[in-house]
Amino acid sequence: MEIPTRKAAAPRWLTRTTPSERARGDGAYACDWIELLCKVPKDSIAGKVGDPIRLRPWQRLLYESVLARRKDGRRRFRVGLIGVPRKNTKSTMGSTLALEQLISGPQGGEVYSCAGDKEQARIVFGTAKRMVELEPELSALVRPYRDVLEVPSTGSIYRCLSAEAYTKEGLNPTLVIFDELHVQPTDDLWNVMNLGSGAREDPLVLALTTAGVRSDQTGGDSICYRLYQHGQRVVAGDEADPSFFFAWWEAPDGADHRSEKTWRACNPGYDDLVAAEDFESAVARTAEVDFRIKRCNQWVAGVTAWLPAGAFEKRATARPSPPLGERVVLGFDGSYDGDSTGIVGCTLDGHLFVVDAWERPEGAHGWRVDIADVEQAVRDACAFWDVVEVACDPFRWSRTIQLLLEEGLPIIEWPTSSPARMVPACAKFFDAVMEKTLTHDGDVRLMAHMRNCVVKRDRLGPRIVKDAKASPRKIDLAVCAVVAHDRAVAWREEPEEEEPVRSRVPVSF
Repeated sequence: MEIPTRKAAAPRWLTRTTPSERARGDGAYACDWIELLCKVPKDSIAGKVGDPIRLRPWQRLLYESVLARRKDGRRRFRVGLIGVPRKNTKSTMGSTLALEQLISGPQGGEVYSCAGDKEQARIVFGTAKRMVELEPELSALVRPYRDVLEVPSTGSIYRCLSAEAYTKEGLNPTLVIFDELHVQPTDDLWNVMNLGSGAREDPLVLALTTAGVRSDQTGGDSICYRLYQHGQRVVAGDEADPSFFFAWWEAPDGADHRSEKTWRACNPGYDDLVAAEDFESAVARTAEVDFRIKRCNQWVAGVTAWLPAGAFEKRATARPSPPLGERVVLGFDGSYDGDSTGIVGCTLDGHLFVVDAWERPEGAHGWRVDIADVEQAVRDACAFWDVVEVACDPFRWSRTIQLLLEEGLPIIEWPTSSPARMVPACAKFFDAVMEKTLTHDGDVRLMAHMRNCVVKRDRLGPRIVKDAKASPRKIDLAVCAVVAHDRAVAWREEPEEEEPVRSRVPVSF
């Protein structure tokens, strides 16, 4: 594949290295090694699966800078933070560097991919594992396991880890790749991995991330935002930390997030590794704050807006309810006394319809939902349609879930209190509304609940919640719709892997 010759965007913040430091380092060797042995792991603008990876000049400069060496032969940097907007091959850089260090590094080396949760950590690890599978020379050297790559001839290993830092004491890493450092819930894992590498001669702890929300779950500045501020001070000469590497692409202050000039200025892979048309599409259907975080790499404090006014209402159609026997998913979110309970269905092609809803009448103190009525509504729905899943929030409804499971209904647990589930589900729903791939039956209760939603934004991203200042306003049907749509998309995309397990134990996703 021919590499474009145009000049890529330069980092807004960059730790300077001299040509001599880069020449003494391992970066040039690492780049040649990567281009010789690493293959494109999935079809993209960068190439087809199995094509050799071809590094751009800005990528080569990053490798050579991060792996630079001092006059005494020791590595200059022990800690690094690299920030680029989404889709600029951040994960590929982490994967290729991890593989190169696993094989070319010291005997008994320990390489780790770390992230806020294990699924995120597996992104970099999984990409590296796929590269091993695609290259016979690597396959001959590396023994793959589910969460570990091992080089038997040297005793070196590469493993992915998540944020439960208390389980990571005793590690002695040579290289740590932190993917999306901004989602780390606390400093714990970062501190454990940095302290664990102290006995190595030339360790490197490198974070590859986009920007995010500035605070973590403690309410204070996150480790990523503090390192970002530290890097700014180091580059500006206000602090001395010669062992810290910092490279950060971001839009200029006050830049128009809708401008191509802005996109080009902060995305080194713009119109090369990521298509210009992708930005034009994304900016039209993405909330400004999310676009600034993910595509302009700017830090934000948080906002409450979610769907643009009227966007969901416009997706109402006169389409009739699904006929007898049609395959559907049901989303269920229930309360016991003070709120509302709902069941929303979704066809596998993305049409939402309200099955039933129970809401406390105004002024009815002591009202409680009729649990038997709810259970019968689920049974009736499963008898009428081909219900492939009933995705339920188990909070306070474990008895009902167990009962319906014992009757053979396709129940799964889907905890709506879990940000790890709700954030991506809300993102899918938002995209479906904005891209007009979702429709609904126009039920006024569903539209009202959707309008009542506000957004909570934290380290994992935005998700819908009820406005605490307007607590009587219900959102349960909106939550049901998000859950049902999420599972319908999963069934549509991977039906062969989604067959629910009929058992007496609730299945969790």
